[in-house]
Amino acid sequence: MLPAGFTRFPIWRRWFGRRSERAAAKFLRRQGFCILGRNVDDRIGEIDLLALEGRTLVVVEVRSSETKSFDELSATVNLEKQRRLTDATLRFVQRRRLVNVGVRFDVVALRWPPGAREPEVRHYRQAFQSVGRYQFHS
Repeated sequence: MLPAGFTRFPIWRRWFGRRSERAAAKFLRRQGFCILGRNVDDRIGEIDLLALEGRTLVVVEVRSSETKSFDELSATVNLEKQRRLTDATLRFVQRRRLVNVGVRFDVVALRWPPGAREPEVRHYRQAFQSVGRYQFHS
């Protein structure tokens, strides 16, 4: 167990976030997804995971906590975050000249009970639609 308030330190948060992203990628691979990239960074925003399910490009936002419920975690993907993910995805698709590709936005929420080696996972498929002037089809 970590000391109270330890999660506020940036080093711990980065480590915890990377650990959660690895666990989410492992979970999605077991579900049949092909992971295309992790931490796809753009000046507009970062995409935690990019995956392929069939012919659909899946943009995955990973949320994790030791104490929050799954619903609380998924609710943290607010409208501003959705807009940044939509914009970053548009730039990704345009730069790679991907045409006629379906895009879906998912959220993978992970809860790490104290002392657990593996998290509890909940996958929210099509957690939100693209936000802003750009619309993708799925």
